[in-house]
Amino acid sequence: MIHLKKEKTKKTLATNRKARHEFFIEEIYEAGLVLKGTEVKSIRQGKANLKEAFAVVENGEVFIHGMHISPYEQGNIFNVDPVRKRKLLLNKREIRKIHQAVSQKGMTMVILSLYLNNGRVKAELALARGKKLYDKRDAIAEKTAQRRIDRELKERYN
Repeated sequence: MIHLKKEKTKKTLATNRKARHEFFIEEIYEAGLVLKGTEVKSIRQGKANLKEAFAVVENGEVFIHGMHISPYEQGNIFNVDPVRKRKLLLNKREIRKIHQAVSQKGMTMVILSLYLNNGRVKAELALARGKKLYDKRDAIAEKTAQRRIDRELKERYN
């Protein structure tokens, strides 16, 4: 009997669009999350907010702070605190590397997105350095210039 390898399916559930604007992304990690059943159902409905979310290394473990998951409507007594800290599942080598990087000045861990990977909720975690105001202005100017160039090329060749 031949077993075919199942393709990995990624379905994005929530993104932190502000993160790429506010930070320079140095390195990206994929991490599992420790969640309660009603939290998973709520995330699947798209009721997660990553705007204020960040990760911290505490006692050799990584936790997400500030991620808001709205209570599940049919959850009644099983619902938990919407902004509680949640544990991330990473291996020790990754945690050690993250801890060293975050201990440097100006480095932080930001949650970029939540997605389903083969039925499991995963977080895309980024090691990031904060942008200064002039860096943000440069990025915006670069983006508008690229848009203008693309528009001109499209007009010229159509």
